[in-house]
Amino acid sequence: MIEVLEHTADVRLRVTASTPAELFAEALRGTIGLLHPQKGRKRVEREVALDAADTTILLVDFLNDALSQALAYREAYDDVTFASLSERHITARLLGCDALAFGQDVKAVTYHEAEIRRDAEGRLTTVLVFDI
Repeated sequence: MIEVLEHTADVRLRVTASTPAELFAEALRGTIGLLHPQKGRKRVEREVALDAADTTILLVDFLNDALSQALAYREAYDDVTFASLSERHITARLLGCDALAFGQDVKAVTYHEAEIRRDAEGRLTTVLVFDI
């Protein structure tokens, strides 16, 4: 017998946007939002430069890099500017503020279920699964 059990260590987000830049920015806001940061007032910026085999992997790697930097430097990013964004490369600046505390631990964004697709209206959509 096989029984499907809900897994309490995962959180899923569906992200929808009109452009790749909007998708990456919304996914970043959703990822950092899961940390439930208590924000400070000091403005911060961090650089990100990554290459990947395709856009979906690039998105997941970008989010994991941002998550790692947020936790390492105790920062909460709420925006991003892109110097370049293509199907396989991103150069960007994460913008945000210092984080006094985080209310939830997010370990990683997984590749499970992450596939960027266009819906019937032409919008980009993906599901992101987070290991918490």
